[in-house]
Amino acid sequence: MDLDLRKLRYFVTVADRLHFGRAADELHIAQPALSRQIRALEKDLGASLFTRDSHGVALTDAGRQLLDDAGPLLASAQAIRRRVSVAARGSRRLAVGFRTGIPVIPAARAFEARHPDVVLDVQRIEWDDQALMLLDGRIDVGYVRLPIDETGLRVTPLYTEPLMVVLPADHRLAGKEQVTEADLAGEPLVWHADPSTQPTRRPHPDSGLRVRGVEEKLEHVAAGRGISFVARSETVFYSRPDISYVPIPELAPEQVCLAMAASRTSPLANDFFTAAQATAEITAECGSYDLGAAESSKM
Repeated sequence: MDLDLRKLRYFVTVADRLHFGRAADELHIAQPALSRQIRALEKDLGASLFTRDSHGVALTDAGRQLLDDAGPLLASAQAIRRRVSVAARGSRRLAVGFRTGIPVIPAARAFEARHPDVVLDVQRIEWDDQALMLLDGRIDVGYVRLPIDETGLRVTPLYTEPLMVVLPADHRLAGKEQVTEADLAGEPLVWHADPSTQPTRRPHPDSGLRVRGVEEKLEHVAAGRGISFVARSETVFYSRPDISYVPIPELAPEQVCLAMAASRTSPLANDFFTAAQATAEITAECGSYDLGAAESSKM
């Protein structure tokens, strides 16, 4: 029997809330109807997905496995709906996502030379939604920075770029030619929602702050709440007088990749991959060409 996507969406909502009443409210259906749909899904799969007792609702091993697999499947279904909708409008479009500091224009020019009739939609993505936007079809291809959850994705390395530490302008190390990890020992870290992804080998005290984008990160650093790290190309786009960027050569460089959903079959997306690989060196240069100007503007 084919898996019912509507029942699967119901399951994910209950699994996220671990409460049938709250899940029913969110789905705008009656709780008994939701319970029937979950029982029907369990019957379809031949497995119990939840345990229900006086202590509440919990996922079984089968339920946890289904939750792991459900996200990419639902995202893929949504992506199909988006692409069919675009095709129905009679337009040929390719949506390209990019992280801050990564120029799309070199690959875009090469791609448009071959496909002048295709409209490129370009939009910025953040670290925590780069995989999801590829899987649910909001973007067809994306310039991403590692680490990224590669489940369900095809990820192709393009180039690397150095990392730099971001310091408040009045920090004791601001303006140095370079620093080491040892120099930064004990400095609280402003990082993403998952601090385990920090690039340093030495652990840093947790500032307690969680950020999504570069702008949020820089605001906290400028206020003296901690230090952070950015790729060199990001420093070109965010030059400001209350922060200082300092090279830290001993850190491994950041990997820039191009990614798309592994299940996606698209000659247009494949041609963009080819254009991005052919222009990777130019893209890397464009992302850092103005570094000297950015640094001198702070002096």
